[in-house]
Amino acid sequence: MDEKIVCICEDVTYEDIVKAIREGYTDIESLKRHLKIGMGPCQGRICLPIVVRIMAKMLGKNIDEIGYPTQRPPIYPIPLKILVEGDEDSES
Repeated sequence: MDEKIVCICEDVTYEDIVKAIREGYTDIESLKRHLKIGMGPCQGRICLPIVVRIMAKMLGKNIDEIGYPTQRPPIYPIPLKILVEGDEDSES
């Protein structure tokens, strides 16, 4: 079988996307949650533009109508200093 991988980070194929859309995942947010697209190391930089084009074609919409998933910052931002030096309160 010749699978067409769309999301290499989460191993999602073209067929997976088409099946999910036919099952009713017709907006980018629900499709993202269902298939985990855009949640890998590349954060969707590779797959999301492709997924949006697939959705637009299948749903008869233009790309602007589909849109892109909402980017969400961390709930509690942390200073980069902590990542570099480590938490002063923790023991090594």
